[in-house]
Order: sequence, then structure tokens, then C-alpha cells
Amino acid sequence: MKFVSTQLSYFFRDKQVQRNVRSLLKYVLFVLVVVLVYAELFHLIMLHVEEVQHSWITGLYWTLTVMSTLGFGDITFQSDLGRLFSIVVLISGIVLLLIVLPFAFIRFFYAPWLEAQIRMRAPRSVPRGTEGHVIICAYDTIVPGLIERLELDEIPYFVLEPDPMLASQRFLDGISSVMGDLDNRETYEALQLHKARMVLANREDTVNTNITLTVREVAPDVPIIAIAGEEASVDVLALSGATRVLPLKQWLGEQLANRVNALHAQSHPIGRYEDLLVAELPVHSTPLAGKTVRETRLRQITGVSIVGIWERGRLLPVRPDTRLTSASVLAVIGTKDQLSALDDLLIIYDVNPNPVLLIGGGRVGRAAAQTLRQRSIPVNLIERRPELCERLRPVCNRVFAGDAAEYQLLKEAGIEETPSVLLTTSDDAMNIYLASYCRKLNPELRIVSRITHERNLEAIHRAGADVVLSYATLGVEAIVSILKGKELILLGEGVNLFSMPLPPTLVGKTLAETEIGARTGLTVVALQHEGIIHTALNASTVLPPASTLLMLGDTQQRQEFTNLFGSGR
Repeated sequence: MKFVSTQLSYFFRDKQVQRNVRSLLKYVLFVLVVVLVYAELFHLIMLHVEEVQHSWITGLYWTLTVMSTLGFGDITFQSDLGRLFSIVVLISGIVLLLIVLPFAFIRFFYAPWLEAQIRMRAPRSVPRGTEGHVIICAYDTIVPGLIERLELDEIPYFVLEPDPMLASQRFLDGISSVMGDLDNRETYEALQLHKARMVLANREDTVNTNITLTVREVAPDVPIIAIAGEEASVDVLALSGATRVLPLKQWLGEQLANRVNALHAQSHPIGRYEDLLVAELPVHSTPLAGKTVRETRLRQITGVSIVGIWERGRLLPVRPDTRLTSASVLAVIGTKDQLSALDDLLIIYDVNPNPVLLIGGGRVGRAAAQTLRQRSIPVNLIERRPELCERLRPVCNRVFAGDAAEYQLLKEAGIEETPSVLLTTSDDAMNIYLASYCRKLNPELRIVSRITHERNLEAIHRAGADVVLSYATLGVEAIVSILKGKELILLGEGVNLFSMPLPPTLVGKTLAETEIGARTGLTVVALQHEGIIHTALNASTVLPPASTLLMLGDTQQRQEFTNLFGSGR
């Protein structure tokens, strides 16, 4: 009863509901007046035309049976006037009681009541005793992937949503949602903010500033990660109290720029794990093309280990007899000195001295152009909007205003000579189209593209893109890296570098005996034991206790590993 009274109290507090109920009551009152008028007319016709006396209850009874179309037939008119009156009562009853009243009841009362019921389903607070949780301030493109990673690591989370309907819908969809205002102290107190592991402010820059200031009032020491859409907002959010500010679109441009082929052959570092660097090495225009992994002898010559091979967006496991093609990109791991030795070995091989072709001059494209300029790599830009062309003219070799889908413009911009094309538009369909078009115009170039939606990943790889990165993946990896206190490593879409304690079920076994690769699809790239990281692994390597495995794969493969071998935590 207390719950019902709470619902009714919440329901009738709504101003729109109050107006709806008043309208419904007015209609019901109108229907009652019509019934009473018909009952009075029934008496008059019966008395003066039919010369039959009936009580008031009988008149009311006859009116309701005729208007509701029950028509028992125990009381009827014999005169034409009476029967004509019966027809009028019957038709008006059909309209007023059987058509208008149900729709009015549903529209003004039942539908708002159901909506209020849905609104009430989203909780206003987290369960008592909750701690170590992540508070997420918006359900954007990053959050689905982030939730998947949090659930994999058994980290509780709550998505804060001010809209009751959205909060309830997500709650019904199985997402841990809490309804509350973003700038209200009581909301964060109900979220047990002082016990939270982290707050993610991932709305607009202005709203994120307000969130940060409010959180700092309630819990001064809770880490806040704020996502900045504009470069100018980075300092504002930091001054407001954000622990870390992530300019993700700028980072995405930098990450894309680091994947291009240009000037001479060299490795491109993409992440760090303690003292080891993870890097990519394009095989194109190097003597490595056509050789097997064993024949390259990179480990013997430089000390780096090949831990994976990218072939047009697919990460393949490393086998000694795997033959490299000109489209192969090696994922290697080693120290800074070892990667320098690798670069010294390959620097004499010129990839292509022509400018990189950048298509799209938005925030991502601008960051990519600036990164390439810092590396002394010339860039030609194609952009539709004249104002962006003028803004990027100082950092580009040449700027072409127009539609990149026009062959003549692409040719003039250097599509036939460029070593790499960077697609940075925010339209996935356009990037897929341009990837296919550029691949046909120049089969030898390297195509690096961004995407917005993960569902388009396979399509853009089929179109010819070599490397694809998305804003969502970068955001997830950056947030998880901060959450775990590790360096950001972004290998590619759907592929992560996992460090997992060795489960007891694998202690003392060799890598061959574990069959990790065959049973899960994960690739073991290193073994950490007693503070030392070993990258020179082979099938006979024995896995000692209290060690950590460093593996490449996706989240599903990691979950499969846990299901098969257990957790080492």
C-alpha cells in the first residue's frame, strides 16, 4: 500500500497529469448530464405519448441499457416518436460511451499512468553498501563498449540519466541506470559518490564543466575523467577539477596519422607496457615482403618479437612459416633500443616521398595534419568547406577545396602517387565509398580510415581500408587504461592487449600444452615473472606460478579464456 500511495503521489504531482484528469472529469460530467437528460425525456415520452408510468430508476436503467447497446428489450416504445428517440439515444451512446470515452480514458489517464509506472522503475539511488563503482554521466557511443569491459573485469557501474523515460528504458534493457539531475548534490550523494572508483563526465563540454564542479563539492578526492570535444575546453575542464581530460577527437587524429606509410620505412609505436613498446611495421617496400617470419630473423638481428600480423584489418597469429606480403603490417614488441635498431635496419628503404592525402578537415583531420607536420611528412588536403580549407592551409602542403568523390580532384591531389590516404570524415558511408574508390585508383597505397559505428567495420575493410580506428574504441581503451593505471595501447578495432594473472590450472604447463591459441584465439606475446618480461616465447616455454600473461585478442576471446581456464585473480 505504501508503494501504491507513493506512485499515486508522484503521478498526481505532474502538472500535465492534473490537466488531463480535469479534462477527463469534465467529459465524464458531460456524459452524466446527457444520461440524466435522456432519462427525463424517457419519462415525458412514456407518460404523455405512451401513457405508461415508470419510476426514475427505470428511466435511468432504460437509458443506460440503450446507450451501452445491451438492449434487454424488457422496456420498449410502441410509438414512432419513442422509437425515434431510442435511435437517437442508441447512436449517441455508441459515440459517447463506446468510442469517445475509452479513448479519452486511455489518452488522459491510462497512458499517463503507464508512463508514470515506467518512470518509477528507474532507481533514484544505488544499493546500500555499493563501492568501487564507476559513475557514467551519459549513454553515448563509447559506453556500450565500456560497459562490456567493466563487466568483464567485474567492476560495477551506473549510468546517470536525468530523463526518467530514458533511465527507465535502459534499466529495463538490463543497463544499470539511475535517474537524477546532473547538477544536483543529492543525486551524487544517492550514487554513493564518496565510495566511487571514478566519474566519467562524457556530455557536452559545458555540461561536463558543471558536472565536474558539482562532483568536486560532494567528493573532492574522487577521480574524474572528462571528455573534451573542443581543444579550448581542455584547460577549462582541468581547472574545474577534472583529474584527466581526454580530447578524444584530437587523439584519434594523432593515432590515425601514426598509421600511415610515408617517406622511409620505420616502425610506428602505438603503446607501451611497462618498459616494452608495442609498434606496427608496414612491410610494403621493404625486403621483408615475400619472406616467412622465420626468414626475417628480426629477433636475432634487433631483439624485437613479432607478436601478430595485420592483413587488411585482420590480426593473424604468428607462425614461423607464415609468409609476409606487401600488404602485411607486423605488430612487434620490444624495448626502445630494440625498435631503434629495427628502424636503423630499414631506414634505407624509401617507401614514398610524395605527400600523404588527407580527406576531411574537421577536428580529427586537423589533428592528423598537425601530427604529420610535426613528423615532417607533407600533406595534401581535400575538404569541401572553404573555412576549414583556410584554417588548415598553414599545416598542409597543398589544399584542394571540393568533393573528394570527383576523379579529377583526386588525381590533382595526388591519388596516383601518394603512399597513404587518410579518411577522417564523420560519415561512415562516405568513408566506405572513398576507401573503395581510392583502392581502385591506386592498389598499392595504404588506406587509414576512421569509423563511427562498429557495425561498419567489416564493410570498410572489404572496401579496401588497411587500418580502421573509431572514436568509440579509442574512448574505451583510454578510459580502461586510466582505470587500471596503465599506458594506452590501441592496436586496432576489436583487438586489445590483455595482461592476465596466470590461472592455477595452467601453472607448470608449456605453451603448447595449454593450447591457448587453438582453444580461445588469443595470442600470448609475453610472460612476466618476478618483475622480468620475457618476449622470446616458444611452444616449450613453461609457465611458472605467480606470473602474468600478456595476450592479444578481443573481449570475447578473453572471456572464453576465463571460462576455460579460470581467473588468476
